[in-house]
Amino acid sequence: MDFITSILNTLGSGATAYILASRLRDPQTRPNTLAGFQMAESGAVPFLTKLAARATDEGDTWLAEKLTIHAADEQRHGQIFAHGLKQLGKEVKTAAEMKQQLENKSNQAKNSSPFFSKFYRGYEPEALKAENIDWLVFMASTYILEFDASKDFTRMATALPNDELKSRNLQQSILSVAQDETRHAAYLYTAMQRKLPQIEVDALVSDWRKRKIDAMFAMVADMIQTGESSRSLVKDGVPSEVDEPTPQLVEV
Repeated sequence: MDFITSILNTLGSGATAYILASRLRDPQTRPNTLAGFQMAESGAVPFLTKLAARATDEGDTWLAEKLTIHAADEQRHGQIFAHGLKQLGKEVKTAAEMKQQLENKSNQAKNSSPFFSKFYRGYEPEALKAENIDWLVFMASTYILEFDASKDFTRMATALPNDELKSRNLQQSILSVAQDETRHAAYLYTAMQRKLPQIEVDALVSDWRKRKIDAMFAMVADMIQTGESSRSLVKDGVPSEVDEPTPQLVEV
């Protein structure tokens, strides 16, 4: 990473981490933040499962096994964030409720993600489906996301207040998510090394790092613009007991 890219990455990462940590620490914005994480983690499971099946069909049993474990981890992460919501007496809205909420808004553009639009610029949605995506595009882009997520989740966990049990439990759970993300980044980097010489891996990672920087600034600008007017992702649910066990990873 060159000097300018490094500076921009530090600035973008710092701004993103500050905003997300602030929203997670604030009891008013914590439910929506947890819901966003739950939807993102759970939403990745079908994609990764299809990729694992594709790798199996192509004879890459090593990659198929790693993707299967990755999918199981993401499912557990979704359960962790759902558990955190439940302890707050909240749950994610249904797909039908989300759709109705969007239809009631005049600005339909809010249904699109400024981050992913910028990150995957130049790629048509069809080209990013599990059955079509170029393996190197998947590996490099997801490596960057997982590598950064491991640090982001660690920062967010340490931002949580630890003076009461629910927050401490959530903090430990998010730290376990961060550890999983580190492991995911490691296998994705190895996967790239299995396909390319190191110099080409470095160039590929550098390209997607620059894309991530652009996407971060687009996301931060959107966060600042929308502020607390972002659409609600949660509704009231039945709160759980504080000592209810956190979901554990299913062995694969």
